[in-house]
Amino acid sequence: MPQKIRCAIYDRVSTDLQVEKGLSLDTQKELLTEYALSHGYEIVDYYVDEGLTARKKLQNRKDFQRLLNDVQKDKIDLILVTKLDRWFRNVRDYHNTQAILEAHNCNWKTILEDYDTSTADGQLKINIMLAVAQNESDRTSERIKVVFEHKRRMGQHINGRINYGYMVVDKKPQKNPEHKEIVEDFFRVYFATFSKRKAINYILDHYENPPSPQAMDRFTKKEIYCGRRGSDLNYCEPYITPEQFDLIQKVSASKTYHTSNERYIFSQLIKCPYCGATMTGFVKKHTCKDGTVTRHKRYRCSNKFNKHARGACLTESKIEKYLTDYISAIIQNKLYSFEASKKNEKRIDQTGTIRAEMERLNNIFIKGRISEFDYDRKYAILEAKLEEEQRLQSESVTDYKSLEKLFSGNWLDIYNKLDAEHKNAFWKKIIKEIVIDRETHTVSDVIFHHDNQDLSF
Repeated sequence: MPQKIRCAIYDRVSTDLQVEKGLSLDTQKELLTEYALSHGYEIVDYYVDEGLTARKKLQNRKDFQRLLNDVQKDKIDLILVTKLDRWFRNVRDYHNTQAILEAHNCNWKTILEDYDTSTADGQLKINIMLAVAQNESDRTSERIKVVFEHKRRMGQHINGRINYGYMVVDKKPQKNPEHKEIVEDFFRVYFATFSKRKAINYILDHYENPPSPQAMDRFTKKEIYCGRRGSDLNYCEPYITPEQFDLIQKVSASKTYHTSNERYIFSQLIKCPYCGATMTGFVKKHTCKDGTVTRHKRYRCSNKFNKHARGACLTESKIEKYLTDYISAIIQNKLYSFEASKKNEKRIDQTGTIRAEMERLNNIFIKGRISEFDYDRKYAILEAKLEEEQRLQSESVTDYKSLEKLFSGNWLDIYNKLDAEHKNAFWKKIIKEIVIDRETHTVSDVIFHHDNQDLSF
């Protein structure tokens, strides 16, 4: 009996408009499942990215990355999607992903369109269609930017829910009389104590229908409360002055908040695999039969209780053991992959070219040959390109070599003598993020910093 083709189903939907047109996640899932079963495929898993545009960077599509990881583990023979634009919107992403799929003998198919990557004509067709889709997406983005800019200039609320304390009247934001006293009291208590927690607790204790703690936390973070929005310094009537808002930011940046006296080794390093929020530490106590009490430090997502029922819960000791056991092997694997990619890539430094283009754009603007709006838009694009190019050029084998050197010799003996606070400082100096697998709730990867800083103990 021939072995069944192992099939993965990928769903993505970005806007309500697409839902109305019949491309909701449920619709996609139904169509793809029916197609897979009718062809005798074995469905390995469903991969869903909801509310994300195809223009979103691929690394920010969580389930797309999970799909590629499973491809690289040789778990998948075929990927099914409804249409090409559910899959890609630009040629670069297509070629980068296709290289991974081909390396692991994984094919893909659109069930509502006819695309074939096995022929030169088929590949040409895909490239043409992606180029058209990318152009359409770029033009749509430009139109949206123009509309938003017009709204900003007119002092109108742009989109989405207005912040607590405000309401929209004739398309413009105004203070909400029903919420005004609460917001004013919050800031009164805050500036009396410089404690966000005390201000929140005061509102919760003194008002029957207070906003949520999350909403009140945004009082201190959103510029709208000092009357600003982006470049518009007079967007609406403020609750506080711009100077007070800037003071709040300075105070918040200088504080380190702890829910208890406990110190957690991996604080701020672990992200929820479901929503991307930082997982927080807590102590799990257990009373044994003999009456003794054991304490285990664990990490969980705070959104587990109000946004999603699912959620990883990881024990600190297991994470620490994984890192101390495998950190050297992880670094060596990344070093090998990095050296191989750099050898094959043979990149040319484009920073000079980009800077020259920025200078040319400045000259055009000075001469009055381009509008301020177009200048800002194009300059922002060039800035992003320059930042990405500098990042690519700065990465070097030296980064991984320094890490490799750090985790050699008797580093573990020294590490084990550190307390939790210093262990946390040690890992923060080296690691940007500890990646958690969505299915197994275990460590799947480690993302390192690449800033060539001093890595000594």
